[in-house]
Amino acid sequence: MKFEPIIISLLDTDFYKFNMNQVIFHKHTDANGEYYFKCRNEHIVFSDEMVEEINAQIDHLCTLRFRKDELNYLRSIRFIKNDYVEFLRLWHPIRDYVNCYKNEKGELECVVKGPCFSAMQFEIYLLEIINEVYFRMKYNYDDLLASAKRRLDEKIKKMQDGTYTFRFAEFGCRRRLSREWQEYMVHEFVTRTKNCVGTSNVYLAKKFKITPIGTYAHEFVQMYQGFSDIPLAYTNHYALQDWIEEYKGDNGIALTDTLTTDLFLLDFDLLHASSYKGVRHDSGDPFVWGEKIIAHYEKFGIDPKTKTLLFSDSLDFDKAQHIYEYFKNRVNVSFGIGTYCSNDTDVPPLNIVIKLQTVNGRPVAKLSDVDGKTMCLDNNYLNYLKFAVQYRISEEKRLEGRK
Repeated sequence: MKFEPIIISLLDTDFYKFNMNQVIFHKHTDANGEYYFKCRNEHIVFSDEMVEEINAQIDHLCTLRFRKDELNYLRSIRFIKNDYVEFLRLWHPIRDYVNCYKNEKGELECVVKGPCFSAMQFEIYLLEIINEVYFRMKYNYDDLLASAKRRLDEKIKKMQDGTYTFRFAEFGCRRRLSREWQEYMVHEFVTRTKNCVGTSNVYLAKKFKITPIGTYAHEFVQMYQGFSDIPLAYTNHYALQDWIEEYKGDNGIALTDTLTTDLFLLDFDLLHASSYKGVRHDSGDPFVWGEKIIAHYEKFGIDPKTKTLLFSDSLDFDKAQHIYEYFKNRVNVSFGIGTYCSNDTDVPPLNIVIKLQTVNGRPVAKLSDVDGKTMCLDNNYLNYLKFAVQYRISEEKRLEGRK
């Protein structure tokens, strides 16, 4: 059977990978990380043939380089700096950093180890490869594609008839049915509706001349847990500050829940709340979270209508419309919708992730605003991190009560 590459361009990844990578390139090139794959679905088995194909696809990925037109495209984005683009001219994925195999339970193991500025780039490529290989080899792909098209048409009709009135960005790279499907789907949203304002996929943003969307992910804040001179409960502060120094107030949607939103808000002071365009929700009750963020802005005398709340937590279109109706007159509301765009078929999607687990030999973790999204290899560290976070929150409340 002829080999068909899944990744054909190094731009075929989420935009925030470049945004985060530029900061790391300028400030933290000495950081080394380990990333681990996890499938959150139960009883998912990868066959030997699937693992063989995944590894063949990784081999191909590591032959790719950025082309001149791709580098020029990145250079055209106002906050991507020329020295970073020149670094990308030299950079390529290194095969030795990645190890993918099947364990004795038939579960897929995938580990990436290397300098953070290089290892971090594998995440989206690997998830794209793993997901597409699984669905092409597990099911009748043509049937899945037909059901995806049918469901897409239903969504588009609801945008055209006014059922869905919100605007959103497509965030579906990591769990897409296939590269072919994501390209078709984004084209349909962009040409047949006025609701889609952009995509996280840089390759598709370039191809369709739409806006690449994304700021940073949990791994960016997690990375600071690996720096021995930074107290664990203050990593948000240092991450926010590095981002401000790099982008000077541009490219600014802050992610709140890496170590819980309550801790984040202790560091999201007047300077940061004023400088960042808005914040992103990725766990917990979106209505409770939104009210908390609006109250935080109002505490500083900032008009919430000048800021953006970006919701991106496992959204479907009905849920997004409900959130939009609730907040639309009080704050700018936007959405990032992923799996429900890129892998909505007649079979359940995989809930797969690749998460940063160590930096410079030290464990790191994401706590989130719900327990189900926590992933950490070291339970003792996780308990200590939770203690450090709760201790600071309690102390801040106690000191506030004495004023």
